[in-house]
Amino acid sequence: MLKGQRRIAIIGLLMALALLLAACGGQAPATGGGAPATGATAPAGEPAGGGAAASGEPIKIGAIFDLTGATGDVGTPYSQGQIAYIEWRNANGGVNGRPLQLFSQDYAYEVPKAEELYTQFVTQDGVVAFSGWGTGDTEALKGKIAEDKIPFISASYSAALANPAETPYNFIVAPTYSDQLIIGMKWALEDWKAKGNSDAPKFAYLVNDSPFGRSPLADGTAFAQANGVETLLEVPSPRGATDLTPQLTQIKDFGANYVFLQNVSSPAALALKNAKSLGLDIQFVCLNWCANELLIKLAGADAEGVVGTIPFSPAGDGAKVALDYAKEKGIDYGGADSTFVQGWTAMSILVAGIEKTLADGKELTGENIKATLETMGAIDTGGVTQPIVFSSTDHAGSKALRIFRVENGAWVPITEFITAE
Repeated sequence: MLKGQRRIAIIGLLMALALLLAACGGQAPATGGGAPATGATAPAGEPAGGGAAASGEPIKIGAIFDLTGATGDVGTPYSQGQIAYIEWRNANGGVNGRPLQLFSQDYAYEVPKAEELYTQFVTQDGVVAFSGWGTGDTEALKGKIAEDKIPFISASYSAALANPAETPYNFIVAPTYSDQLIIGMKWALEDWKAKGNSDAPKFAYLVNDSPFGRSPLADGTAFAQANGVETLLEVPSPRGATDLTPQLTQIKDFGANYVFLQNVSSPAALALKNAKSLGLDIQFVCLNWCANELLIKLAGADAEGVVGTIPFSPAGDGAKVALDYAKEKGIDYGGADSTFVQGWTAMSILVAGIEKTLADGKELTGENIKATLETMGAIDTGGVTQPIVFSSTDHAGSKALRIFRVENGAWVPITEFITAE
């Protein structure tokens, strides 16, 4: 009898361990935290009914990150923010007492790998929502996302993903790249006039040689030409380049007054350093993915005076929750505060739709989460962004941002919120 009882006890222990491992799931079990679930039952950054750690049936979310590919410099702190949100949220009661479970993996900015991982997480692991990354892979997946009915919030802000008539399950949580470029151009036109110029400035693009880099150019060019800027130059920045002097010499010979950078931090910092060595007197304007602390860290004094369109502010209550949690847990995200907060906030918005769906007593399906996001009203991010609002006809949840400039080694706001309209 004692041997039999001992055997039963061992089997029970093994079963318990198996269940625990299953609950951790995937590549990275996510527990984590973050921003407001709205509709609006909790203050920004505070889960409704937080406190005790979550338990019960996990809510499965998929995610792909670029940790080792062409955009890994910003992809890494973004991923850390997303994972930290899940961990923080689970430590504070999860969603309706249920833990969030994250299935995530590095796809190295390779579209085929993104497609493979998406299929794995959806069909094998049963995720009900997804957090994506790049423009090329998000656009490649959009048909499959719609077919699978998986709510998908990406780090790509391509305008091609904002129309639910074409991409019904894609949601954008920042002004689109097109809107960012237009807002940057609006500022540049005003700045040009404020300097006493009566002629039209010359605009140039220095962009990542990818769908991400080219995404906003057609809309930006149309806006510029409609506002009297007839001379524009597009210069691609080769992947992995260690010297952008040839590209900047082309821009110098063109006589550009403003250069719009649609790239990530490392190549943008290289451009600033090369521009300094060439003695270029040009105003650089960074869109989202190079308007961050990492740019200043890499470019140093050469970043002074650069202007940026920054949708996610590392200030305010929502950001404080994220950054305080990172400090408490010793998370080293390389000082990229705004990018870490951006990842945290994007995941919190996706979870807000999940939380509201459950609070409304609905089954947790992709169709129901989508409908919730479209109808729940403003999602408060605790001052990180303006409130995010989706509708059944518009999945671009944010329309406005502030322009910042690097002054004495820090990003300083120089405008109020501006829209592209």
